[in-house]
Formats: sequence, structure tokens, C-alpha cells
Amino acid sequence: MRFLSCLLFVTLLLSSCGEKTRRVEIQTEFGNMEVILFNSTPNHRDNFIKLAEQGFYDDLLFHRVIKNFMVQGGDPNSKDAPAGQALGSGGPGYKIDAEIGEKHFKGRLSAARQGDAVNPQKQSSGSQFYIVQGAPVSNAQLQSFINRKGTTYTQEDFNIYDQVGGTPHLDDDYTVFGQVVDEDLHVIDKIAAVQTNGSDRPLKDIKMKVVVLD
Repeated sequence: MRFLSCLLFVTLLLSSCGEKTRRVEIQTEFGNMEVILFNSTPNHRDNFIKLAEQGFYDDLLFHRVIKNFMVQGGDPNSKDAPAGQALGSGGPGYKIDAEIGEKHFKGRLSAARQGDAVNPQKQSSGSQFYIVQGAPVSNAQLQSFINRKGTTYTQEDFNIYDQVGGTPHLDDDYTVFGQVVDEDLHVIDKIAAVQTNGSDRPLKDIKMKVVVLD
């Protein structure tokens, strides 16, 4: 995880600019994930902290889990939702303007959103988020995204995607606003490995609690 550690250090150094770095902990039965929130995405950072402090996320589910892709939660309709209930459309009643720029490396905390057809401005859901698991991405694969989408990558980006992994096909389309610390990345893998139904909902509910650390 050498490149990811370097990434976290550089991101925090460049985004802090004298601001306090905020951290939250997403607690689950599979373990807890400490998350560094980026100062480069202040609206998403502050909104996530506000909802966490209000207890909004407590007992909500990771309602959509796709192995080698991501784990998603934050739908208020998931609280006490019976088996088979369709989930993924709930929120706090507002959206957040896009703050797109950070890449989708493994462990990245990102905002879910509606598709471009109904949301051309790429505004984020007010509460739903996903955490990237992804898979290693070769330099050739990443180059194909550059050719197709025009996304810009540094050599460090190439190294991280190759050695740590992620979901680069989401770059430039969704707001990334945090990073799970290295030592907690295994929790994502555990959640992503659970059995799911045809709608990608885990067969056994995975509840969360989000606590603001500082």
C-alpha cells in the first residue's frame, strides 16, 4: 500500500491549506473504516459531517454491493427495510453541486447521483455514497480512458491504479470526497464479498453507524 499512503499524504498536504482535516468513522459488523474527508470538496465534507452529527446514517444499510466495484449506502429508506424492498431512491430532500476532481482509487468515498439524462450537472445525492473497491487497472487500460474521455492522469495515478486499484471509468463523472485509511481497506473487501440478490442488495442486512472523530 506504499503508493496509497503517499497519495493520502499528498492529498492532505495540498487540500488542508491551514484548514483542519476532518475525519469520520463508518462502523459496521465487519469492522470500522476511518475516513479522511477532503478539504478540496468542502460542500460534500460539511454535508457528510452534518448528517453524521445528526445521526442520519445510524442503522442505515449498505443496500447495494457489487464485488470488485463498490459498496453503497446512505438511503434513509433502507432503515428497517423489509427483505425485497427496492432501495436506492431515498435522500434528505436536496442535492449537492458537483465538486469533481479527485480520482476513484480503492477506498475512495464518493457521492452517488442520478444519471446524466436527468442530471446533466452531475449533482450529488444529499446522502447516498459509495466506497470504491475496484480492482487493479493496467497502464494500457488507463490509457484507454484517456483516449476515450480525455481524463488527465499523473504518473502517480498510473502507479496507484496499477498497484492498488480502483474504478477509473467513474473519474470526472462523480464527486470523490474522502479516503478510507490504508489499515481499514480490508473492511471494504469483507463487505464486498457478501452474498447479494438480483438487485445487488446483501441477503443479510449490513447496518452502519457514522461517527465524527474530529
